[in-house]
Amino acid sequence: MSMIYRRVALIGLGLIASSMAHAMRRAGLAGEIVGTARTPATRAIAREDGLCDRVTDTAAEAVIGADLVVLCVPVGAMGALAAEIAPHLAPGATVTDVGSVKRSVIDAVAPHLPDSVHFVPAHPLAGTEHSGPRSGFAELFDNRWCLLVPVPGTDASATARLRALWEGMGSNVDEMDADHHDLVLAVTSHAPHLIAYTMVGVADDLRRVTDSEVIKYSAAGFRDFTRIAASDPTMWRDVFLNNREATLEILGRFTEELFALQRAIRTGDGDHLHAYFTRTRAIRRGIIEAGQDTDAPDFGRGTRKISAAPGAAPDPAAAHRQG
Repeated sequence: MSMIYRRVALIGLGLIASSMAHAMRRAGLAGEIVGTARTPATRAIAREDGLCDRVTDTAAEAVIGADLVVLCVPVGAMGALAAEIAPHLAPGATVTDVGSVKRSVIDAVAPHLPDSVHFVPAHPLAGTEHSGPRSGFAELFDNRWCLLVPVPGTDASATARLRALWEGMGSNVDEMDADHHDLVLAVTSHAPHLIAYTMVGVADDLRRVTDSEVIKYSAAGFRDFTRIAASDPTMWRDVFLNNREATLEILGRFTEELFALQRAIRTGDGDHLHAYFTRTRAIRRGIIEAGQDTDAPDFGRGTRKISAAPGAAPDPAAAHRQG
């Protein structure tokens, strides 16, 4: 691959941003990578590890002269960040994000951006339950989907250029309307995370009664719940508050399905249970056949050492963290 952007500014240096830095370097997609983070500790780690070519103390400094600016902060912080960087954006630059919710991000960010820049929201459907500047690795996006949600009137060449970047980092890329995106993600990510948080909370209550046996004897299903529920609490708080309508709609449908299963168990309706589990098993097979997970015994979630980033990082097939 050849260089796509001369200077990329990463605002926020967690899992997604650090993985982007490694992936861009792997393929030579950026001439210079500039990064910044809210806390001095995170900036110090990024400097120590050489995560970026330059690490600045403020977002305003980071975006100066950048032809791509990537907002990698919780969705609740996007609006204030856009207001902070807007006066310093270079004419012709593209601003994008990696948030799990799109309608609220567009509503919060777009009003602050000058007409001279392009705004192409994005959402990489990849991640792990880990966070921080040392959690990233170049392979995170390989064969994962990234959804682009360009706002109406966006220059097509700006969208095509961002698509080329994500493809160069290993992603499959598609475009989607913001409201449809939020509904789809409520099904595939947001509601499952909320259910996982709830199940782990229920188990914690039971653990107090059973003297830690729930934790001690955890089976694979519960371990997967705890893995999902280990995701960043600030990010997921903002996801649910900013995608409440779609999430509540899907939770309503989930409740109806759950009541039907409760009734089948109560009445001994084995035929209903068998038919339901057969249908859902087929969905799981479809996910594997699409290359979005593996049927390995550990479901591809074993840990391994990643040479591109200090410390251990989980396999890319691990749970989605940025939704």
